[in-house]
Amino acid sequence: MVEPAWAATAPVLVLVATALALFLVDSIDPESNRPRLLSGVAFVGALAAMGVSLVYLLTGVGVEPISLYGGQLVVDQMALFFQVIVTSVTAVVVLGSHDYLDSHAYQAEYYTLIMLAVTGMAVMAAAGSLAVAFIALELASLPSYALVAFMKQNKGSVEAGLKYFLIGALSSAVFAFGISLVYAATGTLMLDGIAEELTQGTELPGVLGVGLLMIIGGFAYKTASVPFHFWAPEAYEGAPAPVSAFISSASKAAGFALAFRVLVVAFPIASSGVQNALDWTVVVTILAVATMTLGNFAAATQENVKRMLAYSSIGHAGYVLIALAALTGTGDQSLILGAGMIHLLVYGFMNTGAFLFVALAEHWDVGRTFQDYRGLAEQAPFVSVAMTVFMFSLAGLPVGAGFLSKYYLFAGAVSGGLWWLALVGAVNSALSLFYYSRVVKALWIDEPDEPHVIESYPSALYGAVIVAAVVTVGLLPGLVLFDNVAFDAAAVLFG
Repeated sequence: MVEPAWAATAPVLVLVATALALFLVDSIDPESNRPRLLSGVAFVGALAAMGVSLVYLLTGVGVEPISLYGGQLVVDQMALFFQVIVTSVTAVVVLGSHDYLDSHAYQAEYYTLIMLAVTGMAVMAAAGSLAVAFIALELASLPSYALVAFMKQNKGSVEAGLKYFLIGALSSAVFAFGISLVYAATGTLMLDGIAEELTQGTELPGVLGVGLLMIIGGFAYKTASVPFHFWAPEAYEGAPAPVSAFISSASKAAGFALAFRVLVVAFPIASSGVQNALDWTVVVTILAVATMTLGNFAAATQENVKRMLAYSSIGHAGYVLIALAALTGTGDQSLILGAGMIHLLVYGFMNTGAFLFVALAEHWDVGRTFQDYRGLAEQAPFVSVAMTVFMFSLAGLPVGAGFLSKYYLFAGAVSGGLWWLALVGAVNSALSLFYYSRVVKALWIDEPDEPHVIESYPSALYGAVIVAAVVTVGLLPGLVLFDNVAFDAAAVLFG
Protein backbone atom coordinates (compact mmCIF):
# COMPACT_ATOMS: atom_id res chain seq x y z
CA MET A 1 0.00 0.00 0.00
CA VAL A 2 1.24 3.50 -0.76
CA GLU A 3 0.12 6.80 0.71
CA PRO A 4 -1.42 8.90 -0.69
CA ALA A 5 -3.30 6.47 -2.91
CA TRP A 6 -2.73 8.50 -6.11
CA ALA A 7 1.00 7.78 -5.70
CA ALA A 8 0.22 4.29 -7.02
CA THR A 9 0.00 5.91 -10.46
CA ALA A 10 3.60 7.13 -10.18
CA PRO A 11 4.82 5.10 -13.21
CA VAL A 12 2.22 6.80 -15.42
CA LEU A 13 3.00 10.22 -13.93
CA VAL A 14 6.72 9.73 -14.63
CA LEU A 15 5.93 8.98 -18.28
CA VAL A 16 3.71 12.06 -18.56
CA ALA A 17 6.41 14.22 -16.94
CA THR A 18 8.97 12.86 -19.41
CA ALA A 19 6.74 13.73 -22.37
CA LEU A 20 6.27 17.26 -20.98
CA ALA A 21 10.03 17.61 -20.46
CA LEU A 22 10.60 16.68 -24.11
CA PHE A 23 8.01 19.29 -25.14
CA LEU A 24 9.86 21.87 -23.05
CA VAL A 25 13.27 21.03 -24.48
CA ASP A 26 11.92 21.26 -28.01
CA SER A 27 10.03 24.51 -27.40
CA ILE A 28 13.13 26.28 -26.02
CA ASP A 29 15.08 25.76 -29.23
CA PRO A 30 12.94 24.03 -31.88
CA GLU A 31 15.40 24.61 -34.72
CA SER A 32 18.24 22.70 -33.11
CA ASN A 33 18.45 18.93 -32.75
CA ARG A 34 20.06 17.64 -29.59
CA PRO A 35 20.03 13.88 -30.12
CA ARG A 36 21.92 13.01 -26.93
CA LEU A 37 19.78 15.26 -24.73
CA LEU A 38 16.48 14.11 -26.28
CA SER A 39 17.24 10.39 -26.24
CA GLY A 40 18.79 10.77 -22.77
CA VAL A 41 15.64 12.40 -21.33
CA ALA A 42 13.42 9.73 -22.91
CA PHE A 43 15.70 6.90 -21.77
CA VAL A 44 15.92 8.15 -18.16
CA GLY A 45 12.14 8.68 -18.08
CA ALA A 46 11.37 5.17 -19.33
CA LEU A 47 13.96 3.68 -16.98
CA ALA A 48 12.58 5.61 -14.00
CA ALA A 49 9.01 4.50 -14.77
CA MET A 50 10.20 0.90 -15.05
CA GLY A 51 12.10 1.19 -11.76
CA VAL A 52 9.09 2.56 -9.88
CA SER A 53 6.82 -0.15 -11.34
CA LEU A 54 9.30 -2.88 -10.42
CA VAL A 55 9.79 -1.61 -6.86
CA TYR A 56 6.01 -1.37 -6.38
CA LEU A 57 5.56 -4.88 -7.79
CA LEU A 58 8.22 -6.50 -5.61
CA THR A 59 7.20 -4.66 -2.42
CA GLY A 60 3.59 -5.81 -2.63
CA VAL A 61 1.88 -2.61 -3.75
CA GLY A 62 -1.40 -3.58 -5.40
CA VAL A 63 -1.76 -6.96 -3.68
CA GLU A 64 -4.93 -5.33 -2.43
CA PRO A 65 -6.13 -3.48 -5.57
CA ILE A 66 -6.04 0.31 -5.23
CA SER A 67 -9.18 1.86 -6.72
CA LEU A 68 -8.81 5.46 -7.90
CA TYR A 69 -11.22 8.09 -9.28
CA GLY A 70 -14.35 6.11 -8.44
CA GLY A 71 -12.90 2.88 -9.78
CA GLN A 72 -11.98 4.27 -13.23
CA LEU A 73 -8.38 3.25 -12.57
CA VAL A 74 -7.34 0.13 -10.67
CA VAL A 75 -3.68 -0.26 -9.71
CA ASP A 76 -2.96 -3.86 -8.79
CA GLN A 77 -0.12 -6.32 -9.24
CA MET A 78 -1.23 -7.21 -12.76
CA ALA A 79 -1.23 -3.56 -13.86
CA LEU A 80 2.25 -3.06 -12.39
CA PHE A 81 3.53 -6.25 -14.05
CA PHE A 82 2.47 -5.01 -17.48
CA GLN A 83 3.81 -1.52 -16.77
CA VAL A 84 7.19 -3.14 -16.14
CA ILE A 85 6.95 -4.83 -19.56
CA VAL A 86 5.97 -1.76 -21.60
CA THR A 87 8.42 0.62 -19.90
CA SER A 88 11.37 -1.79 -20.13
CA VAL A 89 10.69 -2.36 -23.84
CA THR A 90 10.45 1.41 -24.29
CA ALA A 91 13.83 1.93 -22.60
CA VAL A 92 15.51 -0.58 -24.94
CA VAL A 93 13.79 0.92 -28.01
CA VAL A 94 14.82 4.48 -27.05
CA LEU A 95 18.41 3.32 -26.56
CA GLY A 96 18.40 1.70 -30.01
CA SER A 97 16.74 4.71 -31.63
CA HIS A 98 19.59 7.07 -30.73
CA ASP A 99 21.87 5.78 -33.48
CA TYR A 100 19.12 4.72 -35.87
CA LEU A 101 17.75 8.27 -36.14
CA ASP A 102 21.28 9.69 -36.39
CA SER A 103 20.90 13.22 -37.85
CA HIS A 104 17.22 12.81 -38.72
CA ALA A 105 15.01 15.85 -38.11
CA TYR A 106 12.08 15.95 -35.67
CA GLN A 107 13.74 13.79 -33.04
CA ALA A 108 11.95 15.62 -30.21
CA GLU A 109 8.63 14.76 -31.83
CA TYR A 110 9.73 11.13 -32.20
CA TYR A 111 10.61 10.63 -28.53
CA THR A 112 7.56 12.59 -27.38
CA LEU A 113 5.26 10.38 -29.45
CA ILE A 114 6.87 7.29 -27.93
CA MET A 115 6.35 8.64 -24.40
CA LEU A 116 2.70 9.51 -25.11
CA ALA A 117 2.05 6.09 -26.63
CA VAL A 118 3.59 4.23 -23.69
CA THR A 119 1.56 6.41 -21.31
CA GLY A 120 -1.59 5.14 -23.01
CA MET A 121 -0.31 1.58 -22.75
CA ALA A 122 0.39 1.96 -19.03
CA VAL A 123 -3.14 3.29 -18.48
CA MET A 124 -4.61 0.40 -20.51
CA ALA A 125 -3.17 -2.03 -17.97
CA ALA A 126 -4.96 -0.21 -15.13
CA ALA A 127 -8.31 0.56 -16.80
CA GLY A 128 -11.25 0.02 -14.47
CA SER A 129 -14.02 0.84 -16.93
CA LEU A 130 -14.71 0.42 -20.63
CA ALA A 131 -14.66 4.22 -21.05
CA VAL A 132 -11.11 4.47 -19.71
CA ALA A 133 -10.18 1.40 -21.77
CA PHE A 134 -11.29 3.14 -24.98
CA ILE A 135 -9.55 6.44 -24.15
CA ALA A 136 -6.31 4.66 -23.19
CA LEU A 137 -6.47 2.57 -26.36
CA GLU A 138 -6.73 5.72 -28.47
CA LEU A 139 -3.96 7.45 -26.51
CA ALA A 140 -1.69 4.53 -27.33
CA SER A 141 -2.84 4.20 -30.96
CA LEU A 142 -2.80 7.79 -32.27
CA PRO A 143 0.93 8.42 -31.60
CA SER A 144 1.68 4.97 -33.03
CA TYR A 145 0.14 5.90 -36.40
CA ALA A 146 2.46 8.92 -36.62
CA LEU A 147 5.48 6.87 -35.54
CA VAL A 148 4.92 4.31 -38.30
CA ALA A 149 4.85 7.14 -40.89
CA PHE A 150 7.77 8.97 -39.24
CA MET A 151 10.12 8.67 -42.23
CA LYS A 152 8.18 11.17 -44.31
CA GLN A 153 10.55 10.94 -47.29
CA ASN A 154 10.02 7.17 -47.49
CA LYS A 155 6.89 6.22 -49.46
CA GLY A 156 6.77 2.80 -47.80
CA SER A 157 6.70 4.37 -44.33
CA VAL A 158 3.95 6.84 -45.23
CA GLU A 159 1.87 4.14 -46.94
CA ALA A 160 2.25 1.85 -43.92
CA GLY A 161 1.19 4.66 -41.58
CA LEU A 162 -1.89 5.41 -43.68
CA LYS A 163 -2.96 1.75 -43.79
CA TYR A 164 -2.35 1.39 -40.05
CA PHE A 165 -4.45 4.51 -39.37
CA LEU A 166 -7.38 3.43 -41.59
CA ILE A 167 -7.60 -0.07 -40.11
CA GLY A 168 -7.10 1.36 -36.63
CA ALA A 169 -9.97 3.80 -37.12
CA LEU A 170 -12.23 0.98 -38.29
CA SER A 171 -11.36 -1.23 -35.34
CA SER A 172 -11.87 1.70 -32.91
CA ALA A 173 -15.37 2.13 -34.30
CA VAL A 174 -16.04 -1.60 -33.85
CA PHE A 175 -14.71 -1.47 -30.29
CA ALA A 176 -16.77 1.62 -29.40
CA PHE A 177 -19.96 0.11 -30.85
CA GLY A 178 -19.32 -3.06 -28.83
CA ILE A 179 -18.99 -0.95 -25.67
CA SER A 180 -22.31 0.79 -26.40
CA LEU A 181 -24.09 -2.58 -26.82
CA VAL A 182 -22.67 -3.86 -23.52
CA TYR A 183 -23.86 -0.65 -21.86
CA ALA A 184 -27.32 -1.17 -23.36
CA ALA A 185 -27.44 -4.68 -21.89
CA THR A 186 -26.00 -3.92 -18.44
CA GLY A 187 -26.47 -0.19 -17.80
CA THR A 188 -22.89 0.41 -16.70
CA LEU A 189 -19.38 0.79 -18.10
CA MET A 190 -17.54 -0.17 -14.90
CA LEU A 191 -15.89 -3.58 -15.21
CA ASP A 192 -16.90 -4.81 -11.76
CA GLY A 193 -20.36 -3.29 -12.26
CA ILE A 194 -20.88 -5.26 -15.48
CA ALA A 195 -19.88 -8.49 -13.70
CA GLU A 196 -22.34 -7.74 -10.89
CA GLU A 197 -25.18 -7.11 -13.33
CA LEU A 198 -24.46 -10.35 -15.19
CA THR A 199 -24.61 -12.57 -12.09
CA GLN A 200 -28.38 -12.44 -12.37
CA GLY A 201 -28.39 -12.80 -16.16
CA THR A 202 -29.54 -10.19 -18.69
CA GLU A 203 -32.76 -9.49 -20.52
CA LEU A 204 -30.79 -8.76 -23.70
CA PRO A 205 -28.44 -11.74 -24.17
CA GLY A 206 -28.25 -11.22 -27.95
CA VAL A 207 -27.23 -7.57 -27.60
CA LEU A 208 -24.69 -8.49 -24.95
CA GLY A 209 -23.28 -11.31 -27.09
CA VAL A 210 -22.83 -9.09 -30.15
CA GLY A 211 -21.30 -6.35 -28.01
CA LEU A 212 -18.86 -8.76 -26.39
CA LEU A 213 -17.92 -10.18 -29.79
CA MET A 214 -17.16 -6.66 -31.10
CA ILE A 215 -15.05 -5.86 -28.05
CA ILE A 216 -13.03 -9.04 -28.67
CA GLY A 217 -12.60 -7.77 -32.24
CA GLY A 218 -11.06 -4.57 -30.83
CA PHE A 219 -8.61 -6.64 -28.80
CA ALA A 220 -7.80 -8.75 -31.86
CA TYR A 221 -6.79 -5.59 -33.73
CA LYS A 222 -4.56 -4.29 -30.97
CA THR A 223 -2.81 -7.64 -30.55
CA ALA A 224 -2.55 -8.30 -34.32
CA SER A 225 -4.67 -11.43 -34.04
CA VAL A 226 -6.76 -12.99 -36.81
CA PRO A 227 -8.93 -11.63 -38.45
CA PHE A 228 -7.58 -8.11 -37.70
CA HIS A 229 -3.96 -9.08 -38.32
CA PHE A 230 -3.39 -7.92 -41.88
CA TRP A 231 -2.17 -4.45 -40.93
CA ALA A 232 0.80 -5.86 -39.04
CA PRO A 233 3.12 -6.99 -41.89
CA GLU A 234 2.54 -3.75 -43.79
CA ALA A 235 3.04 -1.50 -40.74
CA TYR A 236 6.05 -3.37 -39.37
CA GLU A 237 7.80 -3.49 -42.74
CA GLY A 238 7.20 0.18 -43.57
CA ALA A 239 7.92 1.60 -40.11
CA PRO A 240 11.40 2.46 -38.83
CA ALA A 241 12.73 -0.79 -37.30
CA PRO A 242 12.79 0.54 -33.68
CA VAL A 243 9.13 1.56 -34.10
CA SER A 244 8.35 -1.94 -35.39
CA ALA A 245 9.98 -3.32 -32.22
CA PHE A 246 7.99 -0.92 -30.06
CA ILE A 247 4.60 -1.66 -31.62
CA SER A 248 5.05 -5.41 -31.92
CA SER A 249 6.23 -5.79 -28.30
CA ALA A 250 4.95 -3.03 -25.99
CA SER A 251 1.71 -2.34 -27.85
CA LYS A 252 0.89 -6.04 -28.08
CA ALA A 253 1.53 -6.51 -24.34
CA ALA A 254 -0.74 -3.56 -23.50
CA GLY A 255 -3.48 -4.95 -25.75
CA PHE A 256 -3.34 -8.28 -23.94
CA ALA A 257 -3.29 -6.55 -20.53
CA LEU A 258 -6.56 -4.84 -21.42
CA ALA A 259 -8.07 -8.04 -22.82
CA PHE A 260 -7.11 -10.01 -19.70
CA ARG A 261 -8.66 -7.43 -17.36
CA VAL A 262 -11.87 -6.78 -19.34
CA LEU A 263 -12.70 -10.42 -20.11
CA VAL A 264 -11.77 -11.86 -16.70
CA VAL A 265 -13.20 -9.08 -14.50
CA ALA A 266 -16.26 -7.91 -16.47
CA PHE A 267 -17.28 -11.15 -18.19
CA PRO A 268 -16.45 -14.07 -15.83
CA ILE A 269 -17.15 -17.25 -17.73
CA ALA A 270 -19.08 -18.78 -14.79
CA SER A 271 -21.58 -15.91 -14.83
CA SER A 272 -25.07 -16.90 -15.99
CA GLY A 273 -25.36 -13.72 -18.07
CA VAL A 274 -22.18 -14.55 -20.02
CA GLN A 275 -23.16 -18.20 -20.49
CA ASN A 276 -26.51 -17.16 -21.98
CA ALA A 277 -24.91 -14.58 -24.28
CA LEU A 278 -21.54 -15.80 -25.55
CA ASP A 279 -18.93 -18.30 -24.35
CA TRP A 280 -15.95 -16.10 -25.16
CA THR A 281 -13.45 -18.88 -24.38
CA VAL A 282 -14.71 -20.75 -27.46
CA VAL A 283 -14.26 -17.62 -29.60
CA VAL A 284 -10.75 -17.05 -28.23
CA THR A 285 -9.86 -20.72 -28.80
CA ILE A 286 -10.77 -20.40 -32.49
CA LEU A 287 -8.77 -17.17 -32.70
CA ALA A 288 -5.76 -18.81 -31.01
CA VAL A 289 -5.63 -21.71 -33.46
CA ALA A 290 -6.20 -19.50 -36.52
CA THR A 291 -3.69 -16.87 -35.38
CA MET A 292 -0.93 -19.35 -34.52
CA THR A 293 -1.32 -21.32 -37.71
CA LEU A 294 -1.71 -18.43 -40.13
CA GLY A 295 1.11 -16.45 -38.57
CA ASN A 296 3.61 -19.31 -38.65
CA PHE A 297 2.75 -20.59 -42.14
CA ALA A 298 2.92 -17.06 -43.57
CA ALA A 299 6.25 -16.40 -41.81
CA ALA A 300 7.68 -19.60 -43.31
CA THR A 301 7.09 -18.29 -46.85
CA GLN A 302 8.81 -14.91 -46.43
CA GLU A 303 12.17 -13.92 -47.93
CA ASN A 304 12.30 -10.55 -46.14
CA VAL A 305 13.55 -10.93 -42.54
CA LYS A 306 11.60 -7.93 -41.27
CA ARG A 307 8.40 -9.22 -42.82
CA MET A 308 9.11 -12.71 -41.42
CA LEU A 309 9.38 -11.19 -37.92
CA ALA A 310 6.08 -9.39 -38.51
CA TYR A 311 4.25 -12.63 -39.33
CA SER A 312 5.99 -14.46 -36.48
CA SER A 313 4.67 -11.78 -34.09
CA ILE A 314 1.18 -12.75 -35.26
CA GLY A 315 2.01 -16.36 -34.40
CA HIS A 316 3.12 -15.33 -30.91
CA ALA A 317 -0.17 -13.47 -30.40
CA GLY A 318 -1.80 -16.85 -31.01
CA TYR A 319 0.37 -18.45 -28.30
CA VAL A 320 -0.69 -15.83 -25.74
CA LEU A 321 -4.35 -16.31 -26.68
CA ILE A 322 -3.96 -19.84 -25.27
CA ALA A 323 -3.84 -18.21 -21.82
CA LEU A 324 -7.33 -16.78 -22.36
CA ALA A 325 -8.77 -19.79 -24.18
CA ALA A 326 -7.80 -22.13 -21.32
CA LEU A 327 -9.73 -20.09 -18.71
CA THR A 328 -12.52 -22.62 -18.85
CA GLY A 329 -13.02 -22.76 -15.09
CA THR A 330 -10.98 -25.93 -14.62
CA GLY A 331 -7.36 -26.07 -13.52
CA ASP A 332 -5.30 -23.37 -11.83
CA GLN A 333 -6.64 -20.14 -13.35
CA SER A 334 -3.80 -18.04 -11.93
CA LEU A 335 -1.19 -20.33 -13.50
CA ILE A 336 -2.95 -20.23 -16.87
CA LEU A 337 -3.24 -16.42 -17.02
CA GLY A 338 0.18 -15.96 -15.42
CA ALA A 339 1.70 -18.08 -18.19
CA GLY A 340 0.43 -15.60 -20.77
CA MET A 341 1.91 -12.72 -18.78
CA ILE A 342 5.29 -14.47 -18.52
CA HIS A 343 5.36 -15.10 -22.27
CA LEU A 344 4.64 -11.42 -22.97
CA LEU A 345 7.48 -10.40 -20.64
CA VAL A 346 9.98 -12.68 -22.38
CA TYR A 347 8.63 -11.90 -25.84
CA GLY A 348 9.10 -8.19 -25.15
CA PHE A 349 12.87 -8.59 -24.97
CA MET A 350 13.55 -11.27 -27.59
CA ASN A 351 11.27 -9.69 -30.21
CA THR A 352 12.54 -6.16 -29.52
CA GLY A 353 16.12 -7.42 -29.80
CA ALA A 354 15.38 -9.12 -33.13
CA PHE A 355 13.87 -5.97 -34.65
CA LEU A 356 16.76 -3.86 -33.34
CA PHE A 357 19.16 -6.27 -35.06
CA VAL A 358 17.24 -5.53 -38.27
CA ALA A 359 17.65 -1.82 -37.46
CA LEU A 360 21.39 -2.38 -37.13
CA ALA A 361 21.49 -4.15 -40.49
CA GLU A 362 19.57 -1.24 -42.05
CA HIS A 363 22.06 1.17 -40.48
CA TRP A 364 24.85 -0.76 -42.23
CA ASP A 365 22.88 -0.86 -45.53
CA VAL A 366 23.09 -4.65 -45.49
CA GLY A 367 19.54 -5.18 -46.78
CA ARG A 368 16.52 -6.99 -45.42
CA THR A 369 16.42 -10.43 -47.07
CA PHE A 370 17.87 -13.74 -45.87
CA GLN A 371 20.29 -13.56 -48.79
CA ASP A 372 21.52 -10.14 -47.66
CA TYR A 373 22.34 -11.52 -44.20
CA ARG A 374 24.72 -14.19 -45.55
CA GLY A 375 28.06 -14.21 -43.78
CA LEU A 376 27.26 -11.17 -41.64
CA ALA A 377 28.52 -12.97 -38.51
CA GLU A 378 32.12 -12.63 -39.74
CA GLN A 379 31.88 -8.84 -39.51
CA ALA A 380 29.56 -8.59 -36.49
CA PRO A 381 29.98 -11.73 -34.36
CA PHE A 382 28.63 -10.42 -31.03
CA VAL A 383 25.31 -9.14 -32.32
CA SER A 384 25.02 -12.24 -34.52
CA VAL A 385 25.26 -14.36 -31.37
CA ALA A 386 22.56 -12.14 -29.88
CA MET A 387 20.35 -12.63 -32.97
CA THR A 388 20.89 -16.38 -32.72
CA VAL A 389 19.68 -16.26 -29.11
CA PHE A 390 16.59 -14.29 -30.17
CA MET A 391 15.74 -16.69 -33.00
CA PHE A 392 16.14 -19.89 -30.99
CA SER A 393 14.37 -18.41 -27.97
CA LEU A 394 11.45 -17.28 -30.14
CA ALA A 395 11.29 -20.84 -31.49
CA GLY A 396 11.19 -22.19 -27.93
CA LEU A 397 14.63 -23.82 -27.69
CA PRO A 398 16.23 -23.77 -24.21
CA VAL A 399 18.85 -21.09 -25.00
CA GLY A 400 16.58 -18.33 -23.70
CA ALA A 401 13.48 -17.76 -21.60
CA GLY A 402 11.18 -18.39 -24.58
CA PHE A 403 11.53 -22.10 -23.83
CA LEU A 404 10.20 -21.71 -20.28
CA SER A 405 7.40 -19.28 -21.19
CA LYS A 406 6.08 -21.66 -23.84
CA TYR A 407 6.31 -24.55 -21.38
CA TYR A 408 4.12 -22.59 -18.95
CA LEU A 409 1.64 -21.76 -21.72
CA PHE A 410 1.25 -25.35 -22.86
CA ALA A 411 1.09 -26.60 -19.25
CA GLY A 412 -1.65 -24.03 -18.66
CA ALA A 413 -3.62 -25.31 -21.66
CA VAL A 414 -3.36 -28.89 -20.36
CA SER A 415 -4.39 -27.69 -16.90
CA GLY A 416 -7.48 -26.07 -18.44
CA GLY A 417 -8.42 -29.33 -20.17
CA LEU A 418 -7.33 -28.18 -23.64
CA TRP A 419 -4.47 -30.63 -24.23
CA TRP A 420 -5.18 -30.55 -27.97
CA LEU A 421 -4.61 -26.78 -28.01
CA ALA A 422 -1.22 -27.32 -26.36
CA LEU A 423 -0.47 -29.85 -29.12
CA VAL A 424 -1.40 -27.31 -31.82
CA GLY A 425 0.91 -24.81 -30.14
CA ALA A 426 3.76 -27.33 -30.00
CA VAL A 427 3.37 -28.19 -33.70
CA ASN A 428 3.39 -24.49 -34.58
CA SER A 429 6.54 -24.01 -32.50
CA ALA A 430 8.21 -26.84 -34.41
CA LEU A 431 7.25 -25.15 -37.70
CA SER A 432 8.63 -21.82 -36.50
CA LEU A 433 12.04 -23.43 -35.93
CA PHE A 434 12.31 -23.77 -39.73
CA TYR A 435 12.16 -20.08 -40.55
CA TYR A 436 14.01 -18.87 -37.45
CA SER A 437 16.85 -21.27 -38.33
CA ARG A 438 17.08 -19.70 -41.80
CA VAL A 439 18.32 -16.47 -40.20
CA VAL A 440 20.94 -18.31 -38.14
CA LYS A 441 22.06 -20.30 -41.18
CA ALA A 442 22.40 -17.14 -43.27
CA LEU A 443 24.43 -15.39 -40.57
CA TRP A 444 26.85 -18.19 -39.70
CA ILE A 445 26.98 -20.79 -42.51
CA ASP A 446 26.12 -19.23 -45.90
CA GLU A 447 28.79 -17.41 -47.89
CA PRO A 448 27.95 -13.82 -48.89
CA ASP A 449 27.60 -12.88 -52.56
CA GLU A 450 29.86 -9.90 -51.84
CA PRO A 451 31.89 -9.21 -48.67
CA HIS A 452 30.09 -6.96 -46.23
CA VAL A 453 31.68 -3.59 -45.57
CA ILE A 454 30.94 -2.28 -42.08
CA GLU A 455 32.57 1.07 -41.38
CA SER A 456 31.17 1.84 -37.93
CA TYR A 457 29.61 0.11 -34.97
CA PRO A 458 26.92 2.40 -33.47
CA SER A 459 27.43 1.94 -29.75
CA ALA A 460 23.90 2.67 -28.48
CA LEU A 461 22.12 0.49 -31.03
CA TYR A 462 24.75 -2.23 -30.67
CA GLY A 463 24.41 -2.06 -26.88
CA ALA A 464 20.59 -2.24 -27.04
CA VAL A 465 20.80 -5.52 -28.98
CA ILE A 466 23.29 -6.98 -26.49
CA VAL A 467 21.20 -5.86 -23.49
CA ALA A 468 18.08 -7.50 -24.96
CA ALA A 469 20.03 -10.75 -25.51
CA VAL A 470 21.47 -10.78 -21.99
CA VAL A 471 18.00 -10.27 -20.48
CA THR A 472 16.53 -12.98 -22.74
CA VAL A 473 19.12 -15.48 -21.50
CA GLY A 474 19.05 -14.21 -17.91
CA LEU A 475 15.30 -14.61 -17.66
CA LEU A 476 15.64 -18.38 -18.19
CA PRO A 477 16.94 -19.04 -14.64
CA GLY A 478 15.27 -15.86 -13.40
CA LEU A 479 11.79 -17.11 -14.20
CA VAL A 480 12.40 -20.30 -12.25
CA LEU A 481 13.10 -18.17 -9.18
CA PHE A 482 10.46 -15.48 -9.68
CA ASP A 483 7.65 -17.11 -11.68
CA ASN A 484 5.36 -16.79 -8.65
CA VAL A 485 5.44 -13.00 -9.12
CA ALA A 486 3.49 -13.41 -12.37
CA PHE A 487 1.16 -16.07 -10.99
CA ASP A 488 0.39 -13.95 -7.90
CA ALA A 489 -0.19 -10.91 -10.11
CA ALA A 490 -2.62 -12.89 -12.24
CA ALA A 491 -4.41 -14.18 -9.12
CA VAL A 492 -5.46 -10.61 -8.25
CA LEU A 493 -7.97 -10.68 -11.12
CA PHE A 494 -9.70 -13.75 -9.70
CA GLY A 495 -10.21 -12.15 -6.28
